[in-house]
Amino acid sequence: MSKNKYSHQFVETYEGFPAFGWDRESDEKTVMCYLQMFSDDDLLKHLIPRLSSDDLEMVYNLINRLMKAHLSESQYHRLFLKEDHP
Repeated sequence: MSKNKYSHQFVETYEGFPAFGWDRESDEKTVMCYLQMFSDDDLLKHLIPRLSSDDLEMVYNLINRLMKAHLSESQYHRLFLKEDHP
């Protein structure tokens, strides 16, 4: 049995209420939940074909911009691509 590279355990174990705007800790946990829920294969199978080309580009650019701003190159390779990088 092969081990998956990616996990979505936070959303499966979080017992708090996902709400935004109360405090930083709640906001962070809510965004983590939303991102993991958003990346669900079944949801994306239905949503992605409905997005315009502009929507697709906006999502792609947002993700890349955030990673470039907050991850080093080695973190990008290790945490996002799940590969070894010198």
